[in-house]
Amino acid sequence: MIGLLVILAGAVLGVVVTVQRTTQKVIQPVNEMTSSLSTEVAQFLHPTPTILPDPVTIINQIRPLARLETIQYTIEKVITAETGQNALAPLFGDRLLFVGHGYVIAGIDLSKIRSEDIAFEDGILVIKLPTPEVFVATLDNDQSYVYDRETGLLTHGDINLETAARQAAEDQIKKAALEDGILNQAQTNAEMYLESLLNELGYTQVSFVNPEN
Repeated sequence: MIGLLVILAGAVLGVVVTVQRTTQKVIQPVNEMTSSLSTEVAQFLHPTPTILPDPVTIINQIRPLARLETIQYTIEKVITAETGQNALAPLFGDRLLFVGHGYVIAGIDLSKIRSEDIAFEDGILVIKLPTPEVFVATLDNDQSYVYDRETGLLTHGDINLETAARQAAEDQIKKAALEDGILNQAQTNAEMYLESLLNELGYTQVSFVNPEN
């Protein structure tokens, strides 16, 4: 009896193993097909954007620059932009909170220095520098983003609202830099840099005239 039971147990085990292997062979292709189908559906619902630049490039203008960039501010500004904020705001209103991260670069344009702006008086090199100016004031698109947006139940939102928020953020970033004295610092940095350079060239005494004089 014991031997018979062992034989029967072995036979049952063999059948189970065979059934499992057969099931795996049947199920595996189905799983692979299901996984492939899921991937295709995901790609269909969320396709990867295709960028196709126009092969024709038009260069409108080329001009030489002699700008001495002497300071850069990095500024973050939070902007609230909204429309339709009245009694019907829950239905037609649109409101967003935009975080603008940008930078402002200032300095002087050396190409504006004329021959009469440079003089050598009593062993002192006197230079009248151009007025400092802002060269760049722009947003960093990689770090700027819409933090939150609320739209009414019956609207998809104003398509121009984010653009308006971005423009306002850019303007406010430039304004903040100007109010903080970026132009004065640009002037000071330019004088320090040029004086060091001219000293190396042999001009031991250098004097800069206020651009407004």
